Order: sequence, then C-alpha cells, then structure tokens
Amino acid sequence: MTRAPEGAAPARRPEVVLFDVFETLLVLDPLRGRFEEVGRPGHELETFFARTLRSGMAYTLAGQAPPFRAVAEAELAAMTRHTLSRAATAHILDGFAELPLQPDAEPAFDLLADAGVPAYAFTHGSATVLETVLERHGIGHKLVRVLSAEQIGAFKPPRRVYTWACEQAGAAPEATALVAVHSWDTHGALRAGLLAGLATRHEGGVPDVVERPHVVADRVDEVVAGLLALG
Repeated sequence: MTRAPEGAAPARRPEVVLFDVFETLLVLDPLRGRFEEVGRPGHELETFFARTLRSGMAYTLAGQAPPFRAVAEAELAAMTRHTLSRAATAHILDGFAELPLQPDAEPAFDLLADAGVPAYAFTHGSATVLETVLERHGIGHKLVRVLSAEQIGAFKPPRRVYTWACEQAGAAPEATALVAVHSWDTHGALRAGLLAGLATRHEGGVPDVVERPHVVADRVDEVVAGLLALG
C-alpha cells in the first residue's frame, strides 16, 4: 500500500466513503457469456462498456445524459449495426442485475462498519441494479444507500457529480472519500476536493496523467484500511 507523496496537503480520515460500482464492487465478466448467448463474440464486452462510458460522459458534457440503460442500448445498436433484436439487447442488459460482487467488496464494507464510517455506493448506472445484487447476497444493510447520478442526468467525472454525491451523503467533500478501480474516477474526485483511494487490481498502477490518490493498494478492502489510517 502507498499513500500520497510527502508535501501533499495533510489528509484526515474520511467521515463518509463512496464506492464506485461497475468493476469496483461488481464483476462485469459474466456479461461476456450473455453476448455469446445472443450470437455475439464475448470480446465485445470491453468495447461495449467503454463506448457506453464514453458516450455517457459526452452527453454529460453536452448538458444532460440519458439514463445508463438507454445509453447502453444505443451503443449495442451502433456496435451491431442495428442487427441485435430487442430481446437479445434486453438479455444482455438484464445481466447487470445478476452480476456477482467482487470478493474484496464485503470485507471493505465490514471494515467501515467496524470503524463507524457510513458507506455509500456511487454510480452513474441504475441504483436498482446494485440494490438488487446486494439484497440477493443479503448484505443490503451494509450500505446506507445507493447514489445514482441518473437523478441529475449525469455520468461521472464532472465536479458537480461528486459535489452532488457529497450533498446526498451529508458530508463535505474534504471529509468524503471515493474508492474506485478506475483512475479517471479517482482523478475526478480529487479535482472536486474529495479524498480518493485507488484499488489497482484493474489497471495495475497509477497512470502518470492523473492526480495521485491519497491511498493506493491492490484490493478495495486494503484501500479502505489505508483511508481509515489517515490523519
């Protein structure tokens, strides 16, 4: 585990922790099988997800983003040149509500519960998707709430999206931490004045082009442990 370089502004232990959802808390790989079940190659999953994020961010920059599922449907149609049936599209997208939890998610929630620090999920996807997953695993009570930026017509990472999440959680940005496996997401949080922790199990390290998070570790629960040790 590493922390922000010496000379950076001193950071305090967070009062609230926000968790990114896709790939941070949920495993996306099972969607690959759904692509194959409708006759598409499994490797299209990565392209589909990247295009959905890209377009959602672009619509946000233009002023207003449609809901995540609507953007995802449009990207599936464009990728397949509108040859995918409605039923096949629904079969792929319905899989989001059946994704498994990452193995380091629940231990991270437990660390925060033991420390008395409230945890929230923070997504630009549907709140219902993660709520369904958490209830299926019987751990919905371990998060205070799922915050979806669909409520303000936006995808991360503009500043206003993180500010909104802090307001919903009732904490100042400097007292709120974001935990994610995407460095663009932790970069956005840092630019908005939040604390940030990056789990490198997805990207393998911290790119030179982003601001360095306060805590960097391989696993999400290790990142949470580092955040709780701040200040």
